Amino acid sequence: MRRYLSPLLSLGLALFLGFGLSGCVTTGLPTATTSPWQAVPLATKANPLDVAFTDANHGFLVGSNRLILETNDGGASWAERALDLPEEENFRLISLDFRGDEGWIAGQPGLLLHSTDAGQNWSRLFLDTKLPGEPYLITALAANTAELATNVGAIYETSDGGNSWQANVADAAGSVRDLRRGSAGEYVSVSSLGNFFATWNPGDPIWTPHQRVSSQRLQSIGFQPDGALWMLARGAQLRFGADPANPEDWSKPVIPITNGYGYLDMAWDPQGSIWAGGGSGTLLVSPDQGKTWQKDPVGAAQPTNFTRISFLPDGKAFVLGERGSLLRWVG
Repeated sequence: MRRYLSPLLSLGLALFLGFGLSGCVTTGLPTATTSPWQAVPLATKANPLDVAFTDANHGFLVGSNRLILETNDGGASWAERALDLPEEENFRLISLDFRGDEGWIAGQPGLLLHSTDAGQNWSRLFLDTKLPGEPYLITALAANTAELATNVGAIYETSDGGNSWQANVADAAGSVRDLRRGSAGEYVSVSSLGNFFATWNPGDPIWTPHQRVSSQRLQSIGFQPDGALWMLARGAQLRFGADPANPEDWSKPVIPITNGYGYLDMAWDPQGSIWAGGGSGTLLVSPDQGKTWQKDPVGAAQPTNFTRISFLPDGKAFVLGERGSLLRWVG
């Protein structure tokens, strides 16, 4: 004879299980009383993807739909610029970097631009049609010297202003969804499916693959200030690497909030607080290495998905979001 739980008993069991399992995650977080961020209005609905400066006040912001904006006041305001590119091609300007007045822009499809006059003029460098993958990340290293990584993990270097390029990796890593460069020239990437990540150090002939820590697919991976890795995975999971020399040594998962939106980027501010950004205005801060978290009130008011948090070496910082959303660090 089948036995059925009474409605009252079923409700009691559900409440018991709910309270019993609620210790590992939270569905709500306190909102900070103040914010170090200021929303900056942009006259565009394109997605900002990268930002870089030539000096303390002058810089550029690039993004989708050929977006390029220029600032002369440290990022407090931005004006539209135009690039001399074919009108029929809708370029996605994905990466930007300067070393003094010399700058580089990498875009898709197959776009690489070079400037020697602080971005007032840009010349297009035509890439070899056999280049593995599409330009993904450009890093200015010195005069006439830059490093270009593609979305399949190919890494090339030029020392003559982009006229010729030398491969630094014998075999590419395969299609990637995220790729970051560390301060010592090391790289970490996430496979396009999010099922593994890979690392590369200068001098290595190939990338080294690493299996993900849990069943949750990876979203992005980057470098902590000490060189160890951080990881964002599906299910709103954060993990922190413990040892810069061991990319397979990870903390237990940290799940600050379960609001249905994942995280897309993470960064450390100059005071050591951790910032995590993601979907639907999610912008969280932890002042104690991930033990406790708060919601940022300015971020929460933005109808956007935050895709990148960028702290620059000179103290400036920006949070880039979709549909023309930009936050500027005001401390």
